[in-house]
Amino acid sequence: MIDAELHAAARRLLDVCRAQKLKLALAESCTGGLVAAALTEIPGSSDVLDRGFVTYSNGAKQEMLGVSASLLQSKGAVSKETAEAMAAGALARSGADLCAAITGVAGPGGGTAEKPVGLVHFAAARRDGRLLHRERRYGDIGRAEIRRRSVLEALTMLEELEAL
Repeated sequence: MIDAELHAAARRLLDVCRAQKLKLALAESCTGGLVAAALTEIPGSSDVLDRGFVTYSNGAKQEMLGVSASLLQSKGAVSKETAEAMAAGALARSGADLCAAITGVAGPGGGTAEKPVGLVHFAAARRDGRLLHRERRYGDIGRAEIRRRSVLEALTMLEELEAL
């Protein structure tokens, strides 16, 4: 799963964070820890990666990241608001300077007309309050490819956020 493109993106991000002495945290849902896996594929990543939260269920999002039940009820697990709350929760529960959060519908099931397979929301947040959000609609391109593209997007967003 960690192909050359993901490996290069992970290495770039680690190098940038090392140069700035920044720590990372991750809050992953549909990627199930694959962003952390891409980073930890690189020897020495422990000097940058503080921790990762795999919060696949709504209960985990609430317990581990402090995402409110009312937010999950009103906006759903796959939403801009939930991704941003996941990122804020990961920052609050870690020693990290930067965080990426990912929540989406990887398929093949689980999609609806409003939230189809391939819909993924991303949030990247800095402890100083800077925040990026992206919504991607990859389409029904297969579970593995949706997850791979999501990992790449999260790594890219973290690198972009660091440069802001």
